[in-house]
Amino acid sequence: TEFDLSDQTSLSKRQLTQLQELTWLEQQYNLIFLGPSGVGKTHLSIALGMEAIQKGFQVTFVTMGELLSLLKTEEFTRKSQVQLNRIRASDLVIIDDLMYMAMEQREATLFFHLINHLYERSSIILTSNKSPEQWGELLGDEGVAMAILDRILHRAEVVHMNEASYRMKHRQSMFVSESVQN
Repeated sequence: TEFDLSDQTSLSKRQLTQLQELTWLEQQYNLIFLGPSGVGKTHLSIALGMEAIQKGFQVTFVTMGELLSLLKTEEFTRKSQVQLNRIRASDLVIIDDLMYMAMEQREATLFFHLINHLYERSSIILTSNKSPEQWGELLGDEGVAMAILDRILHRAEVVHMNEASYRMKHRQSMFVSESVQN
């Protein structure tokens, strides 16, 4: 099923068009899509990433879990080195499910170094079901959290997506819609 953009009300048609024009990407702005599961954060991020690819930008999509795994194994595995080099060279990096779970201090430090490298070189799209105020707690280090937030939010548009879950609105039952007889 195609995602119907009319289901979301967080962005106007004009704002969606503006995002699709990618001037924010050319100017190295970041986008942060916040909201509960199922509201279309990832879908919108991927759609913008596909638009960027069609216009010649280098785009990388990675989940936060995958990214942390790459960062922790970079010094040991060639595969992680190659993937992180691709991320660092991207015009747009999409990080899905940011702050889904708490990080160890080493992970937070590695993540900070990546964000610091991308700062003013690339645009970043982040999706999260946690607000930036909660990130410090999940990073386990207020100082690192503030440094990350400072770089990400410096040139960012934060979009709060608070619609009902698209998945739940379009949920399908395995049972036929007839009444069940015992």
